[in-house]
Amino acid sequence: MSPQISDVSAKFNPASIEKAKLLYATASRYSESWHSNLHTHYCSELFYVTEGQGKLQIENKIYPISVHDLVIINPNVKHTELSDAEHPLAYIVIGIEDVELSSTNEDEDTQFCILNLKDVKDSTRFYFNQILTESKLQTPDSEIMCKNLVENLLILLGRQVDFSVALTPILKKSALLCIDIRQYIDNHFRENITLDMLAERAHVSKYHMAHVFTDEYGISPINYLILRRIEEGKKLLKTTDHSVALISRTLGFSSPSYFSQAFKKNMECSPLEYRQKSRS
Repeated sequence: MSPQISDVSAKFNPASIEKAKLLYATASRYSESWHSNLHTHYCSELFYVTEGQGKLQIENKIYPISVHDLVIINPNVKHTELSDAEHPLAYIVIGIEDVELSSTNEDEDTQFCILNLKDVKDSTRFYFNQILTESKLQTPDSEIMCKNLVENLLILLGRQVDFSVALTPILKKSALLCIDIRQYIDNHFRENITLDMLAERAHVSKYHMAHVFTDEYGISPINYLILRRIEEGKKLLKTTDHSVALISRTLGFSSPSYFSQAFKKNMECSPLEYRQKSRS
């Protein structure tokens, strides 16, 4: 059963609402290229279903969602959306930084909630559409408009349902961002990963992302990627007879010479020397 939240007694801290910052706003529609993979965000996500129906997967649990449902997912919660093929999902999603949203009912799940907003569908759709439109302008006045629209949206939700808004500590927010980036690198290190790609995933500038990641782990994202590849390369050198060229290509290096150079810099020996030493 979907964790529905009802009762009209929202409790807001005005300072929390004022601190809410819009990170992104996008519109999505189901298509054959839709990939439903479990993922996390370091910010809170709100997506409003404008058409169709489907399911929301949280960890290993499934919940039905349909038009006029608002899904609120807090930071670092694994989730994905699954569309009904006959009634394709379409929704507007926004990412909000510096806040966490949760039910004031102790029996409800604190990681996420699903709200049916059919009674205020016109107002809800208006705010989501306006946030989407203003976010695309990317002008100083549009940033102000987005901030005001997000605040008004949270107030509107508070009038309909019983949930609270709390500030997310800056350190926690940065840690969640770093965890997400590190997990992504661990799972995709064989692919062509760039700093721009990681920054786009985190919805922050690449300079900010590189800075907080380095502060958290003492190594830059790209150097962590290289070390992750080298660790996997050590296993392949020990356990297979694959050539250096094949291993470098498998690990995502641009060339065998770059792989050998990076390997020697970190291990103080060449890949072939490491293979000989490990087997002797």
